[in-house]
Amino acid sequence: MTTCFSAWIYWNPDRDIFTIPFINHPLRWYGLLFALGFIVGYAIFYRLILRKLNQNDIPNAKKVAISLTDSLTWFVVAGTIIGARLGHVFFYEWPKYRQDPLSIFKIWEGGLASHGGVIGILLALYFYKKIILKNFKNISYLDILDMLCIPSAFTAFCIRIGNFFNQEILGSETSLPWGIIFGDPADHSALVPRHPVQLYEAFSGLFTFFILLYIWKKNAHLRTGIISGLFFILIFGSRFLIEFLKLPSSLMIDESWLQTGQLLSLPCIAAGFLLTTGSHLWLHAIAASRLKKLFSKQQ
Repeated sequence: MTTCFSAWIYWNPDRDIFTIPFINHPLRWYGLLFALGFIVGYAIFYRLILRKLNQNDIPNAKKVAISLTDSLTWFVVAGTIIGARLGHVFFYEWPKYRQDPLSIFKIWEGGLASHGGVIGILLALYFYKKIILKNFKNISYLDILDMLCIPSAFTAFCIRIGNFFNQEILGSETSLPWGIIFGDPADHSALVPRHPVQLYEAFSGLFTFFILLYIWKKNAHLRTGIISGLFFILIFGSRFLIEFLKLPSSLMIDESWLQTGQLLSLPCIAAGFLLTTGSHLWLHAIAASRLKKLFSKQQ
């Protein structure tokens, strides 16, 4: 339900859409939007990998693209859920989970961290490349990351809209006319007008999605890593700024100066600049050269 409350918006929707028959389990807006992000992401990645296969003259490109997309979906879903859950546990609430380690597995109670999800996906892509793409020499790890970053931006949009329905990840109090009064906040905080930071991040993700998709379409032979770099800069750069408007959420550190989300975003932004400027190639060349010298000395 959305109603006008004084100069602000009162937001208190039902978190459940309906109860699924027979199993008597509710279908929630968050779960639906989470799934929608992956479904749309699947369709987008399929088209991107198909173009890549066609550029490399791979036979039966459509059939191969479907197979590769199917396999990637399992890797990404596992990496996202495991990484996001462990990220929340160890980045935000380890003192709580240390007292009851079994509650780490209770994902249905909530608690996923996007930075942990990113780490999980990066690791999942490594295994995907080693296991599924081992015979595709012309498709690198960064090629896959570039293609995945485009639908990931859309998925980020869907997830933050889900957070908005769940009335979680709340913003600080505001007197601005678009402030939202959450009627049943997940953390049971005060009913005061707040910055709708979930929507700020959602539209940041949607903006990033359209920017990256436009660049991909207009540049058929873009240097590998630029799309990934822009994704990290835009998503985590905006995340860093929006965190100033969020309530503290970590039990791990003193967030009076910078919040945990901001500290975790800094290396992602740095990685983005390395990728967009091509500095990662320079660092890789230096590392390869030093390893070569090291092995030659040992011999």
